[in-house]
Amino acid sequence: MTAGSLRRMATRFVIIGGGPAGNSAATHAARLGAEVVLIESDVIGGAAHLWDCIPSKAMIATGSALTYVAHSEDMGLDVGRSEIDIDLLRTRLRGIENKLERSITELLTSQSVELVRGRATLLDAHTVRADTANGSREFHADIIVLCTGSRPRIPVWTAPDGVRVLTTRDAYPPPRIPEHLIVIGSGVTGVEFVHMFKSLGSEVTLIVSRQQVLPSKDPEVAAALEADFLARGVRLYKGARAIAIDVEGDDVIVRCDDGRSAKGSHALIAIGSMPNYETLNLDALGVATRDGYVVVDHNLKSTVPNIYAAGDLSGKLPLSSVASMQGRKIAEHAMGVHVRPHRHLDYDKAASAIFTEPEIADVGLAEADAFAIGRKIRVTKVPFSASARALIDGDARGFVKLISDPMTGVVLGGSIVGRHAAELISVIALAVTAGLTVVDLDESLFVHPALSEALAEAAQ
Repeated sequence: MTAGSLRRMATRFVIIGGGPAGNSAATHAARLGAEVVLIESDVIGGAAHLWDCIPSKAMIATGSALTYVAHSEDMGLDVGRSEIDIDLLRTRLRGIENKLERSITELLTSQSVELVRGRATLLDAHTVRADTANGSREFHADIIVLCTGSRPRIPVWTAPDGVRVLTTRDAYPPPRIPEHLIVIGSGVTGVEFVHMFKSLGSEVTLIVSRQQVLPSKDPEVAAALEADFLARGVRLYKGARAIAIDVEGDDVIVRCDDGRSAKGSHALIAIGSMPNYETLNLDALGVATRDGYVVVDHNLKSTVPNIYAAGDLSGKLPLSSVASMQGRKIAEHAMGVHVRPHRHLDYDKAASAIFTEPEIADVGLAEADAFAIGRKIRVTKVPFSASARALIDGDARGFVKLISDPMTGVVLGGSIVGRHAAELISVIALAVTAGLTVVDLDESLFVHPALSEALAEAAQ
């Protein structure tokens, strides 16, 4: 049999969307011997990833540097006053995005993945059309993987202009740093923007539709963030749902359903995202959806056997780490090869982080959720004020909270509020995934002085 015939017999993947899910599915499928075509209409690396996640964290890093400099006297330094150069910041963001896109593209091409720039439509369960700048192309597919991501959700009562009324993608960075920003939405994205622009020098008002920020998080964690916001001068409008935005001269006025209104120079809408599915022709093919998200089973397979969905479009946890793992699992399942003992994704064990100041991270079972289902747990909490490293760093805010089974000692979950929480949560995430016990953590020999020592102390 010739090499050509072998190539023709290879499983053909057509992947729509080049974000973390699509990239991971493409590289893993190619390594397992598949022929792979990846179609992307925007940016290799994913719009949600490279136009939302990465620039927001880069701007937060700039804000954190400003905050550090502002408190440098507490560290025994006198470095003067620093200011934002918006053009340099914009150049920095574009540079990071370009480097990441180039790196991802090189990885894909090194695996012989064919990259097609265009907008994809499913003609049938085995045919995908890509509309490119040079015309249309059709591709036969044994396996189709849908990874088209999401975009900011815009309420019907407003029309962002990208200048004064912003979506999240207008804010990396905006044309100028707002004098007074009103953030609508107190979920993960909203609170990150509050922290970001407060650090960059804006006055900030946050519209909170519930009675706490981060309504899906541990109330103690949310309370710690609220306390920090209030200490920094953030105005909180609790129990207020925005219903209109008016631009009047130099003012932007956000009106709420309880009669209150907030006045600022800019407003930013951060009320979640919605899936990109409209151009795929899913209904005609019998691919079931729910509110625009593809209905998938535990293998990420849709109601059409050879069509899978991953990333934001799957309606699971909208995290880049989850999307990447989904892509890998799809490649392994579709190819019928498991490169390691196969485990289905357990979304309850996915670690997540919020890049505010202090940082917030959690994984596994939360204290409030355990009480809600009547599960007995052991809760231990250690404040960073007892950490030598936190005192050395000049930031002793926050705590480590560990949730474990009182009978077996198995670690069930945990929350961290404090500096480097996004890094520290990895230890608890590993414990939750591997079924480790508090004794395993307590008897681990961590570095001293280090913030991670608080994890062992919480396990005692």
